[in-house]
Amino acid sequence: MWTFPAVKFESVLEEVDTCQDSLGLMQTQVVLSRQRLPQMKAQVEEVWKRLQPHLYLQHQGLYTELDLRQLEHELQQLETHIRELHQQLNNTHTHTLYKQVDKLRSDVIRMQTSDSVNMKTVREKLRLLKNNMESCKSIPKDYRGVDSYCLKGLIQNISDPVTTKVVPHGKSYISGSWGKQAQMGSKVQKNLYWVQPLLSSHIWTNMLRVYHTYQDLMSSSNYRDFTITSSYSDRSTVEGPGSVLYGEALYYNCYRSADICRYDLNTQQVHRVTLPGAGFNNKFPYCYYDCRLNSDVDVEADETGLWALYATVGNHGNLQASRLVWDAEAKTLNVTQTWRTRLFKKAASNAFMACGVLYATRYVDEHREEVFYAFDTATGREDNSLALPLEKIAKGVSSVSYNPTDRKIYMYNDGYLLAYQAHY
Repeated sequence: MWTFPAVKFESVLEEVDTCQDSLGLMQTQVVLSRQRLPQMKAQVEEVWKRLQPHLYLQHQGLYTELDLRQLEHELQQLETHIRELHQQLNNTHTHTLYKQVDKLRSDVIRMQTSDSVNMKTVREKLRLLKNNMESCKSIPKDYRGVDSYCLKGLIQNISDPVTTKVVPHGKSYISGSWGKQAQMGSKVQKNLYWVQPLLSSHIWTNMLRVYHTYQDLMSSSNYRDFTITSSYSDRSTVEGPGSVLYGEALYYNCYRSADICRYDLNTQQVHRVTLPGAGFNNKFPYCYYDCRLNSDVDVEADETGLWALYATVGNHGNLQASRLVWDAEAKTLNVTQTWRTRLFKKAASNAFMACGVLYATRYVDEHREEVFYAFDTATGREDNSLALPLEKIAKGVSSVSYNPTDRKIYMYNDGYLLAYQAHY
């Protein structure tokens, strides 16, 4: 006897329902696709439009003739400098440099014939070679300074503040710099302390206050004010919180320029030198947490002499350290050597030099900064694993400077003057 296949019928009905659901979903997707298709088409057209300028790479290679020509020019200059250095020194260091520059030249030749070598890699090798060459110039035993503590390596510890004082002009002046006269062996000026708040818009000043002793500083007495220029817009006016008193002269960034000025306390004369390619007028200030206005160029001092810390477009905005030398006979200020780091300047809140090593700081919180980076100009080695705390009173930091005469670190902290003892 025939019976109705109820089970199979129910199964078929379920499949029909499923098909109807799937069909409905597909129809919805088709409708959405039709709506999105014009948008997708516009995106593809925009991407294609942006690719147009780069289509030449299919036929001309990854690097233009101008790129390779510039690289070739830099390499030739480096070879010339290394040859001159080798004739002067003729040691294992210069022999090693010769081998390294030969290897780099083979990389450049490979770039000219194929795209198998990355331009960024070659430029990094070129940077390291230039740093090594500068270090070779400084190999003499006294490079680190006469004090044995410099031979111990990096700074190991920084004390809590040993000096705390409100800026004598008032703590409303949140930007500026201060410290102790920083030239080692200067008998006449060895006990001088100085303070220089930025009096105009927290960016410029034409004044310098000098105290004869530490006691005078703490009591805000027995001081002398120097008027560097007649106005805040003079071409020799102080710009930014990067000054240092070294011997009988103040060194600082000149008004709206890439120049370092030297103001003689005795003659009131100003001499200057240009930092090649240096960013200025707030192009590469110290930042990290909050940018400090017009802190592009920073003059520092340590056991080895004077330094200028700054950044250039050519070094991708990374910190550079150049040695400054004052020729007393010729009355000229000169840039003699330059080292290039891989630390982006805006990724640091400040920097200073000590024993030929560049140290950089960063913001941690409202009551603490941290020394986190070091670059050794004697070896070219970098260390970004440091964590040396600097306690502070206020949030903002406009300047941090090391002084080789007492091994202290001086901070201008939003209207407060702080000093710390550095330990090796």
